[in-house]
Amino acid sequence: MTITRTLATVAALATLAGPLSAQERTLQLGHLANEENSWHQASVRFAEEVERLTEGRIAVEVFPNESLGKEIDLINGMQLGTVDMTITGESLQNWAPKAALLAVPYAYSSLEQMDEVASGEIGDEIEQQIIENAQIRPLTYFARGPRELTANRAIETPEDLDGLKMRVPNVPLFVDTWSALGAQPTPMAFSEVFTSLQNGTIDAQENPLALIRSASFSEVQSHVNMTDHVRSWIYLTIAEQTWNQLSEEDQQAIQEAAEIAQEYERGLFEESLAADRAYLEEQGMTFVEVDNAAFAEAARDAVLSNVSEEIRPTVEELFAQQAE
Repeated sequence: MTITRTLATVAALATLAGPLSAQERTLQLGHLANEENSWHQASVRFAEEVERLTEGRIAVEVFPNESLGKEIDLINGMQLGTVDMTITGESLQNWAPKAALLAVPYAYSSLEQMDEVASGEIGDEIEQQIIENAQIRPLTYFARGPRELTANRAIETPEDLDGLKMRVPNVPLFVDTWSALGAQPTPMAFSEVFTSLQNGTIDAQENPLALIRSASFSEVQSHVNMTDHVRSWIYLTIAEQTWNQLSEEDQQAIQEAAEIAQEYERGLFEESLAADRAYLEEQGMTFVEVDNAAFAEAARDAVLSNVSEEIRPTVEELFAQQAE
């Protein structure tokens, strides 16, 4: 009788332990874009696919609008183990120098060439260095629209930048390049840009059309100067601590979900470029065609003199491809 009861107890505990062994978990994914941005929509799609592929074992909560914290704060949190995921790019060069290659001015002349680099050998090297140095794992990447310069006047040549007070991300390459071109770059958090434009702390900023639109910069800026100065990509990332806590099965599910989200985001991205321009024009913004060759020629020397020795040969190679 005692043996029977013991076996029954063991069986009951095993039944209870079955579902618990899957360890249901919620991952928090914070980013800077708003709900209309393709990054957010792709993040929501990623969350849906993670839930489907893990049969509900893992949920992903998405926090747009820096509601979980600013980008650098999220990166620091991921390294400390207090944040699971974010969308980030060239800011990672503060830990992984090769991440600067994500956003080198005038290094990529087309989306197709950028894709070749991001998904090829150079992209693999960048991702590996980010994992090793920053303890953050890129899962996939999203394309970013070319960065354009907004201001309250037309800027057609580098000479027109003289003394322009403009916001740039806290990235040394951006700061040094715009300084060399004659502007007065000021690093600041994205969430502070609108108010700073509104009160005149800065006169200009540069971002892809999608963020110019979603941040309502048309309310405080009159011109979009089509400098196309950076074509870049940005990573959907997970903290290496979080990744290592997942089973191999769940890692595979999350990777598959990320790849589905990438394909979904690319479709949204391609649709958005024309729509964003049309919207901004409807809001009264004037689009200015600039002398891209003059900007590129002026920027290349500035870029090469300010990138690290580690990535300079790669940048020189990319620039040589543009000249062919």
